[in-house]
Amino acid sequence: MFMLTSILLTAGFALMGAGIGAGIVAIGAGLGIGRIGGQAMESIARQPEAAGKIQTAMLIIAALIEVVSLFAVVICLLIALNAGGVAF
Repeated sequence: MFMLTSILLTAGFALMGAGIGAGIVAIGAGLGIGRIGGQAMESIARQPEAAGKIQTAMLIIAALIEVVSLFAVVICLLIALNAGGVAF
């Protein structure tokens, strides 16, 4: 009985950690991309002639943030699916 309770508790903690982790990743990615967009718009307003270079750099950095956040969400999903050895 104790073993079953331990397994279920471990699985519950793993699922909770995966959910919290995915939420933090989503918040972090949103804040990062929002900050990049805001700073890029401010930079373009200050130097309109550099708009092309600023926009290119902004899109590259936003894509890198998206890749890292997607990787983190996939890791959270793997943790959730393998929580404590319990098959869903």
